[in-house]
Parts: sequence; structure tokens; C-alpha cells
Amino acid sequence: MMLPRSLAAALAQTLGAVPRRAQSIGGGDINRAARFVAGGRSYLVKWNVHPPVPPPGAPGMFAAEARGLARLAGTRTLRVPAVHAFADGEDQGPAYILLEWIDSAPSGGRADTGAALGRGLAALHRTTDVAYGLEHDNYCGATPQVNGWLESWIAFFGQRRLGVQMELATQKGRMNRERRRRLERLIARLGEWIDEAAIQPSLLHGDLWGGNWMAGPKGEPVIFDPAIYYGDREAELAMCHLFGGFPDEFFRAYDEAWPPAPGRDERLPLYQLYHLLNHLNLFGEGYGSGVDRILRQYVG
Repeated sequence: MMLPRSLAAALAQTLGAVPRRAQSIGGGDINRAARFVAGGRSYLVKWNVHPPVPPPGAPGMFAAEARGLARLAGTRTLRVPAVHAFADGEDQGPAYILLEWIDSAPSGGRADTGAALGRGLAALHRTTDVAYGLEHDNYCGATPQVNGWLESWIAFFGQRRLGVQMELATQKGRMNRERRRRLERLIARLGEWIDEAAIQPSLLHGDLWGGNWMAGPKGEPVIFDPAIYYGDREAELAMCHLFGGFPDEFFRAYDEAWPPAPGRDERLPLYQLYHLLNHLNLFGEGYGSGVDRILRQYVG
């Protein structure tokens, strides 16, 4: 394939070598991606001709991704791809992020790597802060993810996760009167299911589904495409359960490293609601039945 001319020029200037042998990489529905060779090394580049416009004061999509990867790498718990460069379309230039290319295990290795991923994720979650959120906004998929800091997890999850998605769905015409009524009731009653005294602000990947991890060349787990913030660790596990893509060894190893709090499994659908609402906003009413099912489960 041919990289866009402006992107190829930016990469050549950054690397001091012309990109060659570009191969398209599939699997994403927001950005385009390709593997290429420059100066004898392989790289991964993701780019977007029309990146989301960031809210005032927030970083662009690729700047937020770079910050998230750096924060995760700093924990030394799980491998993430190194960031070589990024730009978000400033001065009419291309919007892209240039990453280390990591080969996958020859056989995929996901089952063998699952236990290491579970232990590593538990270690990542032991990276904590004194409040919930993050110092800057970022993105969950293509949706701006509102952060900032709050001392209350119930307030943060209710306002800046469920509440933001509710208002966005209302703007898009995907929040009918009954759905909104149930969601408002659930937000008002979060304290019935969440015991704030039993949780702490853990560093989360934030969007850890089966497509955002892989087995590296030595079978080591690698995570990428983060939407980081500090939150209840159960919110991360809820996403891991939602769409599949994780072997049983992953969940067993995580629970051995950090045993679950009482009632965790009953809370997982509550946390899955955020991602289902986000998918409703990104992809349409096909996710509405999942939203409604969870709302009925909790508030009738």
C-alpha cells in the first residue's frame, strides 16, 4: 500500500529514513494503520484524515494515546508499545502516532499468555492515586472521555461516565424517555450497589477488550490503545467480560493475585453499562437492547 504523501514525508523527517514496504493493518474502525520499514526497522503508524476535534483544553486523540501509553509503561507491570512520535494535525499536517512494532507470538499464544496478563493487570491496578479520574480528558474509542478529579467514585462514575454518555445519547436521539428515566434512577441509586469504603482509585487501561491485547514474541502480554484513568478496578474487569477475548487463565490468575471483593459479579453489569452506552453512541441502536437489559436488571 501507499502511505499518504504528507504522512510519509512526516515519518521520513522524524526517522531520517524513507518509509518502505507499508502493509495495511486491519481491525480498527476509527483510524487507519500500517506496518512499514524504515532504516532497517519495522514500525506501526496509525493515522486519521479527520480526527475528532478535542474539547477545549483537552489533548488531541493521538496526544492522549501517547500520554496513556507513557503512564502505563511507567508502572513497569505490562508491556506497551513505545511511542516514537505523534501529531494531531497541527498546522495542517497529518494526524498520526508512530509506535514500536511488536511481533506477535507465532501461534498467537493467547491462552498461554492469559495468566501473565491477569497477574500483570492486578499489579497495574495496585498503582493508585488519591482521587478518581485523570488530570486531562482523553478518548474511549472516538468518544471524548471526560475526566478531571473527584474524591467520590460514585460521583465520578455517575456524572463523568454514565451521565456524559446519557447526554450524548440524548443529543443523538438514542435516549428515549423510558431509557433516560431508568438511567437517571440508576445514577441516583449507585450507592446501593457500590461501597466506596471498599475501593480505591486504581490505574485502569480503560478500554481493555479482547482486541486491545496480544501475546508478544516471547509470549509476554502486550496491551495497547488505552483510555486510562483512575477508577474502581472492577470497572476494568467488567469490560474484560463484556465482549470476550480473554482465556479462563486470565481471570483465575487475576483473582489469585487480587481476590475479588464480596458481590463483585453482581456489580459487573453495572460497570458494563458505560461501555454499552458508548457503543450505542458510536455505532447505534444495535446496542440499545443491552443497555435496556442492564437498566431493567437494576431499577426495574
